[in-house]
Amino acid sequence: MSSQTHAPRIAVVSAGLSQPSSTRLLADRLVQAVRRELARGGPEPEAQVVELRDLATEIAGHLVTGFPAPALRRALDEVTGADALIAVTPVFAASYSGLFKSFFDLVEPDALTGKPVLVGATGGTARHSLVLEHALRPLFSYLHATVVPTGVYAASEDWGGSGDPRTDTLPGRMDRAARELAALLPAGDRFPAPPPRGDAEAEPPGEGTEEPEVVPFAQQLAALRPR
Repeated sequence: MSSQTHAPRIAVVSAGLSQPSSTRLLADRLVQAVRRELARGGPEPEAQVVELRDLATEIAGHLVTGFPAPALRRALDEVTGADALIAVTPVFAASYSGLFKSFFDLVEPDALTGKPVLVGATGGTARHSLVLEHALRPLFSYLHATVVPTGVYAASEDWGGSGDPRTDTLPGRMDRAARELAALLPAGDRFPAPPPRGDAEAEPPGEGTEEPEVVPFAQQLAALRPR
């Protein structure tokens, strides 16, 4: 009898501070793009989102005391134990947010070695898009992760926009990054079964394989607002 297997596990770190958050929105869209890509050749991945805004107090406490609270310990274990990572941050002062950096400061130096990582960032203007190359990529290279070639930056005008002759649309960049991440994941039947995991919920699956419908940014954010 063959050993039990499981679908690839993807950890999704979102450092958005507002609710609803364009950073979380980008993270969710990237998860959907990766799910569409992997669905073509194997089992649908599990995705577990780590919202750093909910862990801000625990992160600060760990930096001071050196001891993680249970919720933070679970989040760190989720990130280091996943088969791949999607990490998205808002841009603050032309770099990643302090909350984002503080969380990854708590990751053990070799815990992400060789792990496929897709990086993303959000900001009010396209002039901050180089944050992917001068901040995020060096951070994960330092942690010995394997960062996919395409990072995804979303400025306010990218949501629902049509791009320009020199760049892809936002959905096009997301799809290309998803293909690159999927290419770094082994076949689904090579994944060993993970140990039992508490009551964490996986993100809901994507809506199919068609190109995402263009929805105005304000409407997308409104759909995320707590009811």
